[in-house]
Amino acid sequence: MYLAAYTATVLDRGASADWQRVWAGTMYVTWGLFAVDYAGRLALSRHRWLFVRRHWLDAVVLALPVLRPLILVRFLGRRRVGKPLSLEGQVMAYTGLTVLLLGYVGALSVLSAERDARGASIRSFGDAVWWVCSTLSTTGYGDLVPVTFRGRVVGVVLMTVGVGLIGSVVGVFSSWLVRSFRGRQDGTAGSGG
Repeated sequence: MYLAAYTATVLDRGASADWQRVWAGTMYVTWGLFAVDYAGRLALSRHRWLFVRRHWLDAVVLALPVLRPLILVRFLGRRRVGKPLSLEGQVMAYTGLTVLLLGYVGALSVLSAERDARGASIRSFGDAVWWVCSTLSTTGYGDLVPVTFRGRVVGVVLMTVGVGLIGSVVGVFSSWLVRSFRGRQDGTAGSGG
């Protein structure tokens, strides 16, 4: 609900003041529910410091509520439907979902920060999506560049996450390739003579 209300706030600029209040209220209420949920689980925990260390993503989501759908990624990994995914499959699934979510939120955030700024080149949602794609992929064409402090902070976060995600995908893929080739070598070494 928070993400839907944030989306409406950023993309529907022609909305009436009443609708804007509804969306803002939805954002505050859902954020309040996040805070109550986290505080309640923390209070019920016997080892509070351990709880904070194990639930660091929940604390991040409390600070940045638009990332709440990342919690769904964690729950999807625990769900067992049919054959469980291999480690490589899990990393690829988590990476894909994270890129989609952070890309969407990043596009909304940079558009919100940039579209009315003087000298801004990111003025539409399409521009913001293009900028996010080039930033997350660490390509950075330079045709669209944030000019506001907030837009640049979003850029730094996306670049950092992009490097990490690319590194994890390359590492997992390389590991899978090495294991596959070793398995083939072991198979041919055992049958040779």
